[in-house]
Amino acid sequence: MKAAVCYEFGKPLVIEDVEIAEPAEREVRVKVVATAICHSDIHDMKGELPGPLPFIGGHETAGYVEITGKGVTSVKAGDPVVVSLLSSCGNCYFCLKSLPHLCENKFAPSPNVRIRNKKGQTLVQKGGVAGFAEYVLVKESQVVKVPADMPLDRAALLACGVITGFGGVVNRAKVEALSSVAVVGTGGVGINAIQGAAFSGAYPVIAVDLLDSKLEAARKFGATHGVNAGKADAIEEVKKLTGGRGADYVFVTVGNVAAIRQGFAMSGTRGMTVIIGLPQMKEMLTISPFEFILSERMLTGGFMGATNLKLDIPRLIELYKAGKLKLDELISGRYPLERINEAIQSTETGQVIRNVIMFQ
Repeated sequence: MKAAVCYEFGKPLVIEDVEIAEPAEREVRVKVVATAICHSDIHDMKGELPGPLPFIGGHETAGYVEITGKGVTSVKAGDPVVVSLLSSCGNCYFCLKSLPHLCENKFAPSPNVRIRNKKGQTLVQKGGVAGFAEYVLVKESQVVKVPADMPLDRAALLACGVITGFGGVVNRAKVEALSSVAVVGTGGVGINAIQGAAFSGAYPVIAVDLLDSKLEAARKFGATHGVNAGKADAIEEVKKLTGGRGADYVFVTVGNVAAIRQGFAMSGTRGMTVIIGLPQMKEMLTISPFEFILSERMLTGGFMGATNLKLDIPRLIELYKAGKLKLDELISGRYPLERINEAIQSTETGQVIRNVIMFQ
């Protein structure tokens, strides 16, 4: 099969033929139809997240089940599925507490080598998916069957970007109706956080970004106000829009510590700031304890939208079909695998929401 392989950080991906294994017990091999490009993929390619070379990236994937391993019961050959990096064992403390996204074994690597290049070199599956390839081999827990009439390029978006943003608001923070929300960064995840805030009945829903074009796009997804952080003091602007108090909820989808610090300062008394974007591992955040004590504010993390794949993916598809969740509008461009480096460069400009690599 063909795949886009990262052999050097900061260099273009190499399109080449690689070999993929047969499914082991409780594994599923999927013929990929679409994989969206997430900014986490770009962080990986730049070496800003931990992990060795060489690897195949891509984790927002959808396709058709080709073959299943022994013991697989939830899907069969021919089923259309969403493939996510979220895996769960079903038996650990957090799985039993109905928090499978926090599974204690979610990062456990497969004991089997799944992908090799023609030289016999093992290729790491980033996120346990490696969706920038014609096939993926994953754990059964990573796939969710979707309706036959669900477009798979849109279904792929549900694997990460949508659930991280929308779920961060609805599942993790549990935003209350009529509360105020600020979203720092209106890329693929931020736009979906805005969708989640609008769906939850929040007001105002304030989009914060450096590009007016992205702020305008955010309004189409439910933002009631936009603040250009490059043209005004974003903290003061958010306070003005929230009666001088600061926002009840702030979601920081930009992957750097300065944005987190700024977002926290936008929150009001008893406000919750949720870190969603991934900073570089070496970055550290310094905040005085008094900023928590005197105002009882909360700073917390949000991993993959606190998503239960088997429950939340079908629900989101129902919302999409009912016209209450925008997916079509998230796709900025579609590219064949051979043009993946062009699609990545386009994504890095910040002018697109999601570019999707199409295999069919």
